[in-house]
Amino acid sequence: MIVSVHQPQYLPWLGYFDKIDRADVFVLLDTVQYKKNEWQNRNRIKTAQGPQWLTVPVTYRYPQRICEVGVNGCERWQHRQRQALATNYRRAPHWGSLEELFEDVFSRSWESVAALNIHVVKSLAAVLGIATPMYTASELGSFPEDPDERLIALTKHFGAGIYLAGCGGHEYMDLSKYERAGIEVVFQDYRHPRYDQLFGEFESHLSVVDLIYNHGEKSLPILRGLS
Repeated sequence: MIVSVHQPQYLPWLGYFDKIDRADVFVLLDTVQYKKNEWQNRNRIKTAQGPQWLTVPVTYRYPQRICEVGVNGCERWQHRQRQALATNYRRAPHWGSLEELFEDVFSRSWESVAALNIHVVKSLAAVLGIATPMYTASELGSFPEDPDERLIALTKHFGAGIYLAGCGGHEYMDLSKYERAGIEVVFQDYRHPRYDQLFGEFESHLSVVDLIYNHGEKSLPILRGLS
């Protein structure tokens, strides 16, 4: 059995969903420290002028964990993002693919960025057709604070023997700890596919919504590199 773990991100890129797709169990790690100016409250879409950020305003005080960070409901971020998506994708071949999802996301009042991201990740996975069971770390109990020991404990929690790590894990993981624990570590090596987009030359590493708007039900085979 393969376990993979990642912080809940907002409208993640294709490689994030590749990790979910390749795992037997995926854990949304909402119990670690929130990082400003990364991917936990924003992502990019494609426009005629180039990539554009879609950002969720948050109320954050260092060193809050992701599950403790609130969404700033005083700003009209949902209205702005609804308009940005319509402006840039309403002529896409599969514009209707995410209508129900975003109607839900943009009509709710979100108290925490973790709750928002977890809902978005699970909803986008369902649209793609990825059926990997997903769990939220804060609902699973207490785990060690040491990053490696935490991942080992989460892997063992599900009785798994393989941990699927991101490609950057080589730089910070102490692989000897996993070996002693009897956990095999496999590193993701995601090759970003090219696909038809709006607005000229191909732009990679955008939110997965760009792929879905352009390719609909064919998105998962493209994400997997099968077409």
